[in-house]
Amino acid sequence: MEYVFVYGSLRKGFWNHEPYLKNSKFIGKGRTKEKYAMYADIIPYVVENEKISHIVGEVYEVDEETLKRIDRLEGHPDYYERKKVKIILESGEEIEAWLYFYPEPYGILVKSGDYKDYRG
Repeated sequence: MEYVFVYGSLRKGFWNHEPYLKNSKFIGKGRTKEKYAMYADIIPYVVENEKISHIVGEVYEVDEETLKRIDRLEGHPDYYERKKVKIILESGEEIEAWLYFYPEPYGILVKSGDYKDYRG
């Protein structure tokens, strides 16, 4: 089993949550320990080399097949690239989880790091 940190369309209440994560264990809400930059143009893009805000999202425990399905959705490794990062859960616990990074800024900067704040 692996942990995956989702910050966009895979979060609860967004369009890709049910098809991909409905059978996965919800670990908790959290944020990245390090700062990154979130941009959005309908969908969000997190850029690793800009340090603007902590990215807000949710952590799920996924099996290998679910991770492969999410990789296909995200176009890993050709579109988004999946990397392990440290996540601080709301409980204060720190864990490592996969996060999907985009190679360059695209769209409008979401200064809060929370896709729910995007108004495109």
